[in-house]
Amino acid sequence: MTNKIRIYRAIKEISQEQLAQEIGVSRQTIHAMEKNKYVPSTVLALKIARYFEVKVEEIFALDNED
Repeated sequence: MTNKIRIYRAIKEISQEQLAQEIGVSRQTIHAMEKNKYVPSTVLALKIARYFEVKVEEIFALDNED
């Protein structure tokens, strides 16, 4: 799974730490997701999409390996 979390953070001009606090996870979790080393739960993906006010599919996408 790939994601555009880093892009959306840049648009809002927020840090990994700020996003983590807003959605209730650690900064390390945000870092791991941005590096595609951690696949978020459905609930977490929905929280991220809600925070950025977009559909889940705009942030997360399955890649060929999924």
